[in-house]
Amino acid sequence: MVGFELGSVPFNSDGWGPPDSSVAVPNQISNAPFAPFSRSDKLGRIADWTRSLSNRPGSNSKQNPTDSAFDFSGDDSFATLAADEDSSFRLVDTAAKSHHHGQHRPKFNPRWRFNPHHNRSQLPQRRDEEVEAKKREQEKERARRDRLYNLNRSGTNAGQRRESAVFKSSVDIQPEWNMLDQIPFSTFSKLSFSVPEPEDLLICGGLEFYDRSYDRITPKNERRLERFKNKNFFKITTTDDPVIRRLANEDKATVFATDTILSTLMCAPRSVYSWDIVVQRVGNKLFFDKRDGSQLDLLSVHETSQEPLPDVKDDINSAYSLSVEAAYINQNFSQQVLIRDGKKLSYDEPNPFATEGEEVASVGYRYRRWKLDDDTFLVARCEVQSVVELNNQRSFLTLNALNEFDPKYSGVDWRQKLETQRGAVLATELKNNANKLAKWTSQALLANADMMKLGYVSRVHPRDHFNHVILAVVGYKPKDFAAQINLNTSNMWGIVKSIVDLCMKLNEGKYVLVKDPTKPQVRIYEVPPDAFENDYVEEPLPEDEQVQPPTEEAQGSEANAAANEVEEKEVSTEAA
Repeated sequence: MVGFELGSVPFNSDGWGPPDSSVAVPNQISNAPFAPFSRSDKLGRIADWTRSLSNRPGSNSKQNPTDSAFDFSGDDSFATLAADEDSSFRLVDTAAKSHHHGQHRPKFNPRWRFNPHHNRSQLPQRRDEEVEAKKREQEKERARRDRLYNLNRSGTNAGQRRESAVFKSSVDIQPEWNMLDQIPFSTFSKLSFSVPEPEDLLICGGLEFYDRSYDRITPKNERRLERFKNKNFFKITTTDDPVIRRLANEDKATVFATDTILSTLMCAPRSVYSWDIVVQRVGNKLFFDKRDGSQLDLLSVHETSQEPLPDVKDDINSAYSLSVEAAYINQNFSQQVLIRDGKKLSYDEPNPFATEGEEVASVGYRYRRWKLDDDTFLVARCEVQSVVELNNQRSFLTLNALNEFDPKYSGVDWRQKLETQRGAVLATELKNNANKLAKWTSQALLANADMMKLGYVSRVHPRDHFNHVILAVVGYKPKDFAAQINLNTSNMWGIVKSIVDLCMKLNEGKYVLVKDPTKPQVRIYEVPPDAFENDYVEEPLPEDEQVQPPTEEAQGSEANAAANEVEEKEVSTEAA
């Protein structure tokens, strides 16, 4: 029997691996070349001592004979070894690469996948700029494909749904945050709480009267949506509201919020995209806040739809672009449908956020108080946008606009269907925008509005996201509409009550409620007291962005002048 003799293994007292002294490593091996390989290569043999490359035709005769044992670069036998498998890898680097990772992501509508016209999301630019922009887009696209390719290769992306802004958390969860609880939405559906009628503590602001001629608009006599650049719209969070601070100092209640925040909680089970609400426990009080530039200031579009929106953030139909567009449409719509003759219904106090002399959008803030239990009262700032006078009776209105961006997505063309099949249009909207419509309804109920007016606003052309037309305006009584969309008031209050009770048990400090970006649940994190203080808002939305295309500076002033001229003409023709 042949014995196996183990050579001497030197002990390295200073660290890992063989010691530096070359005793352990025979010299002739230390200079042996290492065959370079890429990760996609199949590793075959490491060395082959039985062959010599020096006598191969065309080989380099000066080659070091020891190299040949390691060098398989010119060896056909090695290539055939892995040829079958390798062919599948080579395919990846051809133009078909994009489809290669298509297996890992849901099939997009063929219109959207790598469409060569994708780069036209901006309005026409000058020639040389277009060329530059195209180059940049191609670079971006290449980088994106490489990134996805690597992701898919490493398998990390295999189980994920589309790699999209939609499925990212609305706030970056920091490692030092402490998760206290997660509540699945399924527990919300069973909650119920009947809240007694609230009382009005204060009404601020001023309301303009609704122009009833808008009720008669049809797609055949549509009206252009105007722009209100110099009107100020306020999206002030709870703790920045001077009236709420005053009411808190006077101990008028223990819980404070705004209608936007409450409606987000009330309709949470319908939400798909991530959102977050900051909770502050101070003394015996509880404040629900939103961050600056929060998701809650924008309006989701097609949130509950089955059709995925394009993934590229810059696309005019991406979730982000649409939410910005919808926010602007809503603001402009709410100001356009007023009589605008200077008549205003003024209240106890002027708009608490306005500085003197600035033009303020028509809005009435109702500070209302609800009794949640013997010790807990909730005060919320609720908004109504307009008022209408009928037979000496005043009715408060909320004004909101649904927007159509491309009939191909919803499958319903508003211009054709609104007159004959309004029910079908609304049903489709309820399917695709369940959360947004429920939030608007709950806000109307909170503000005790007598009517909610829903405008149907569409793009002038599916690829033009700057110009819109109003195709119809329909009024609903909030209570009836809530019943129609299956929104249960006692369930809404049940959710608010349970979250208030939960937060009241927390120690003093700052917390954040975050809707999980992919699962139907909400999480509560404990955050440091200075979190969100100097929040860097990723993309502020200047009103100008809505007015001209983003390349406005580059276009030069003459283009702007022309645009303004056209705009003035449009306005004057409308007036005429």
